Amino acid sequence: MNRPQMDAESNNPDIKDSVIQEKLLDAEIPGFQAEFDPIEAERLGAFKEDALSEQDALDSTIDHPAEAEDERG
Repeated sequence: MNRPQMDAESNNPDIKDSVIQEKLLDAEIPGFQAEFDPIEAERLGAFKEDALSEQDALDSTIDHPAEAEDERG
């Protein structure tokens, strides 16, 4: 493959974008496992936090202790 070489000192965003684009194309090949380093994965949105907060999770439970007490009378 003709991927641009990236060394530790390389801060060129065009080169990094090019490498990421090539990896995304490689990832579309069935059976190929493209590897992304943590920085590349973060740039692609892999670590976007969208989980429920603890309070939201507690509010959504049907077995909430206060409700159980009300049902027992």
